[in-house]
Formats: sequence, structure tokens, C-alpha cells
Amino acid sequence: MITQVKGTVEQWGENAVVVDVHGLCYEVHVPTAIMKSFDGGLAKGSAISLVTYHYHQADPSKSIPVLIGFANRIEKEFFERFITVSGVGPKAAVKALSMPIPEIAQAIDAGDLGYLKSLPGIGGQRAKEIIAKLQGKMGKFALMQRGACEEKKVTAAIDIREEALEVLLQLQYKKEEARAMIQKAFSRRPDMASAEELLNEVYRQRKDLPAGRQGAAS
Repeated sequence: MITQVKGTVEQWGENAVVVDVHGLCYEVHVPTAIMKSFDGGLAKGSAISLVTYHYHQADPSKSIPVLIGFANRIEKEFFERFITVSGVGPKAAVKALSMPIPEIAQAIDAGDLGYLKSLPGIGGQRAKEIIAKLQGKMGKFALMQRGACEEKKVTAAIDIREEALEVLLQLQYKKEEARAMIQKAFSRRPDMASAEELLNEVYRQRKDLPAGRQGAAS
């Protein structure tokens, strides 16, 4: 089992990189989103390291070994979760993952059918199956860092959530209920920059609930 390929770039295309490892060249298929993350940084002879998912593609007369590459192990773990959905195989997933993985994870968690249907090869029925299988299991992937600026945003978002959670607990809300309200508020307004904004949004969404549901939520 090949779990990582480290060497120099020999050539690359839309969804693949050929990596020269001491004279032995490996073709590694790479999802579109990860290829985009290289941001023009690929050049012949440049160093590259890819965590790989290794499987055998079965044809009628032969079995072909295939490597799929990722920048880190969490991206690979997301891919492995994604292909557990019925009808989404490794080859289809390479093309389907055309947008940043954190965005896709957030769309799954929010049940955003429109976003998922916009991914290459993912129709309405498949999008529903993805949500049914993976919704509620995307927290780690939705918080993945995308560069220094994204790292700061993610850290700030975590701090805001924790501060708001502490306030809600002091107000006698149950922890799971408070977390759910915070998640829903962020799905409505992901650009919030302070715990105060977040708590105001939580209040607004509770105010919009019918009276019966407000009582049930409390």
C-alpha cells in the first residue's frame, strides 16, 4: 500500500501530477480543489509531497493500481468519507471535489442541495444521499485551514463560538442545545466577527420560531 509520494514534479495536467521519485515516476490523480490550492506553484523539478489513497480499479480483464493525492491526511480522510456515499467512487470523487473541501463540508452540514448539485457529476439525488450519509459529521473538515488568513479566521470563529457558548450555558441553556443554536446562527451568517454578533443572531433566530417551538427548545 502506497501512502505517500515524495519527490519532484515531472509533469502535471488538469487532475494529475507525475512525481519523479529517484527516477521512478508515479502518476498521482489529484482532485480539482487540491490542484487549485497549488496556485501556480507547480514547476518541473520542484519538490512535492502528496499523501495518497491507493486502490485498484477493476476492468474486465485487469486490475489497475491508482494513486489519488492530497496535501494532508485530513483531506484524504474527507475523501474517504465522501466515497462511502452510494454511487460516489474514487474516480468520480476526484472530479466532484472541485471546490475547497471546507466549503463542501459546510454545505453538507447545512444541507445545501443547490451547492452540492453544482459539483461536477453530482445530481439532485446524489446530493440528497451525500447529505443523508454525512450531515452532522463534517465539523473537523469544515474547520480546515486554508492559508495564514484562513487560519486566523478559523481560530477567531472558534473563539467566538466558545465565548458565546459560555454565555448561553450561564443563561441555563443545555450544552447541546446551545451548540445547535450557535451552529445554526453561523450557517445563516458565517461572516460574524464577535460573540455579541453571534448571540444577537441566536436571539433573532429564536424570536423567529413559532411560540410552541420556542417553549420546546427551552
